[in-house]
Formats: sequence, C-alpha cells, structure tokens
Amino acid sequence: MPKTDQLNASFRDPSGFLFSRGGVLFRQINRVYAEDYARLMESGLYDRLVKAGLLIPHVEVEAPRAERNRNAEAFKVIQPERVPFISYPYEWSFSQLKDAALATLSIHKRALKYNLALKDASAYNIQFVRGKPALIDTLSFEKYKEGQPWIAYRQFCQHFLAPLALMSYCDVRLSQLLRVYIDGVPLDLASKLLPTRTRLNFGLLTHIHLHAGAEKRFAGESVGQAKMSRNALVGLIESLEVTVRKLSWKPAGTRWWNYYEITNYSDAAFEHKKRLVTEWIARVQPNQVWDLGANTGVFSRVAGASGAFTVSFDIDSAAVEQNYLRAKNNKEQNLLPLQLDLTNPSPALGWANRERESFRERGPADILLALAVIHHLAITNNVPLPQLADFFAEMGKWLVIEFVPKSDSQVQKMLAAREDIFTEYTREGFEAAFGERFKIHESVLVNESERQLYLMEAK
Repeated sequence: MPKTDQLNASFRDPSGFLFSRGGVLFRQINRVYAEDYARLMESGLYDRLVKAGLLIPHVEVEAPRAERNRNAEAFKVIQPERVPFISYPYEWSFSQLKDAALATLSIHKRALKYNLALKDASAYNIQFVRGKPALIDTLSFEKYKEGQPWIAYRQFCQHFLAPLALMSYCDVRLSQLLRVYIDGVPLDLASKLLPTRTRLNFGLLTHIHLHAGAEKRFAGESVGQAKMSRNALVGLIESLEVTVRKLSWKPAGTRWWNYYEITNYSDAAFEHKKRLVTEWIARVQPNQVWDLGANTGVFSRVAGASGAFTVSFDIDSAAVEQNYLRAKNNKEQNLLPLQLDLTNPSPALGWANRERESFRERGPADILLALAVIHHLAITNNVPLPQLADFFAEMGKWLVIEFVPKSDSQVQKMLAAREDIFTEYTREGFEAAFGERFKIHESVLVNESERQLYLMEAK
C-alpha cells in the first residue's frame, strides 16, 4: 500500500482527519460524523457555500481508508481542493483577519437556515483562496438543536474579536499574540490590555469585558451555555458582525508604509527593473513565486501577471494591509499578501511543534524575488552573506535578487549612525558567497542606478 502521511494539524477532531498519499491530499471522514456529513451534503448548504466561495469544494473518492489507532471507523474519504499556500492568522493583515472573522460569521448564519451550525470557529480553519477567505474544514458543521447556544462562541472571540480589538485600539503589532496563544488571545488578557473607553462600546463590553468576567467567575467552566433560542442565536451572530465591522485600522505611520514615495529609483530604473523581472519570470515559468520584502506588492503583481500564484511577504504591517486591500478591491485571485519578518520567520508551533508549519517547511518556492532587501538583512541585521545564500538556496530553486552597494544612498543612510564593519559586503563578496550555492545565469546593472539584478539557480 502507498505510504500515508497524516497531517499534523488535524489530529484533534474525532470526526476525521487529513492525510496525504502519493502527494495527493485526502480527508477521512469517520463514521461518528456520518449523519452530520450527510446532512451537510443533502441539505444544499454545501452547494450554497461552495458557490459563494466560502467553503472549498471536494469530491468523494474510492481511495483506501487511512485508519488510526483511535478505534475510528472510516465512513468516507474525500479529496478537497488543495490550497496553494497555507497561511496563519499571525501572518495576516488587520483586514485579512477581519474578513476571515466576517466570513466565519456568515457561514454560521447561513448554516442555521439549513438546521446546521458551526461547531468550530478557529481562525486556522480559514484560508485565503482565490483572494477570499474560505472555510477549509468540511467537518466543522453539526446538526442544530433547538435551544442550543453557539458552542464556538468563546473560540470566535479569542481567535478573531480579541486580536482585532487589540490591533484597532492598542497597536496593530499585537496580532503577534496569536503566535504565543495558539488557541486564541485569552479574553481576560484582552480585557486588561484594552483601554477603558472600549467599555463604552456595547459589542466589546459584551463579548470581551463581560465575557472575560463571566469566565473568571465560573472558574473555567463553560460560559454562555444556557438555553438560547434560534432568534437569540442569530442576534448573537449579528451583534458580533456589527462589532467586528466597526473595528478599523488605518495603514499609515509605520516605517515602510510609503516606501515607494521615498525610494531613490528613477522612473527609468524602476521600469527597467520591472522589465527584467517580467522577462526572467517568463523564462523560468514558475507555478509559485515568493516575493520576500514585497512592500505593497508592485513586483508581486509583475510576477502574478504571468499567471503564477504569488505570495507577497513583508515585515511592515501597513504595507501588507495596503497590499491586501488593493488585491481585494481589484479581485486579484493569485496574490496572497502576508506579514513576515525574514530575520524571525514564522516558527513551527503547537503540539510537539508540529501543528503549524514553519515558514521553511512550507517551501521551497519555484522562484524567490529578493528585491531591495539584501542590504537590510546584511547590514541592518548583520546576517553574513554566506548565511543569506544558504537561506535563499533552501527556500527556492530560482532566485531573482538585487544587490545594493554601499555607495547607494539607502545604504549610506544605514551606515550613517554606525561603524562600517561589513568588509565583505561588496559586489565581489556577494557574488563569491552566492556563487557557492547558486549558478548565476544573468547579471544586469539596473538603468540609472548602481544596483545589480541577478537571476540565479540553486545548485
């Protein structure tokens, strides 16, 4: 029998689990979930959600079951559509997390019309597919029982509402609490961190402050589990929707939010760089591109114009937010903006450090773009050129990279307030370090600049 690998992120749910066989993704549905699955498929809800782009589609297949040591009897095996790139909430911009929250509430409200309910409200069940947030866990539904409260209410508040409120009222960087608290930001912590004026906001008072107080009084027992009519449940969902919609954050004031307004590129240099990237992407014909240090995604869109799925990474919260809002407004389906610090990329998290994959584990990409980023890593962060070459060689087969010399005005600004200890940071030193790990196919001086653009292939 072909080797079967159960995905580490799907071991908690007794209803079923994901596994791969021969590189193909499958989901086993256990018999304990048979009735709820049948209701989902026969009610019309599945078709409606897939049509709306709120649930990834799947097909039922005859693949052999992948039994686990849980006395789990297999009912069916389905093959879900594979998401091009798995991302996590702590990598999303403010509006991405907000849209994911609203999608979760919309799915739950639609499910109630079919006498079904969402039993999970985990942000990790949402992925961005064709530019929109969609549920990827087909087993998140259960039969609605009259008088039943929303079992996932606290989970929704911890995974979505609390971090959004903290990002909106305190500091957008508090989204990184989701890296620390993988099951969502504790409500008592959110309540303490939020300013006093948020108690005047009825939604935040109810769903965070009073909710946190009730949890404390009941010492960890389930809160809000009293009988709740269907109308009251719909009212709860709509109250959460209103609260989430009112939360906002303006993408400005960060270090690189207006990068393209202060760059030292001339128009001719910028257009030459675009042309080179376009030509080299066409030459390599990648399926997936990672743009590292993408800012608002100008060159990500150059790559995406080829049809390649492009993940557009940047460290700056405002730049990623602007990138996402533009992609959303333009209905760009093959571009995924994400927040990432290359000097401290997303680690492996969760149980046994295996539930959420690290940035490295989600690679390699077909081609990396590393434009106007090498000087930040080598000089601002003191990463030696050989280590940078090793990193890029592990993360992608091909590399388009821009070398920015010390004579460049941007590098001069970096060196103005510190000693120049970077004796190896020269074009010759760069080519020697990267030549150990890459074959350099082309090297072109960008018009009207001192910057050199390279096309390389990992050895």
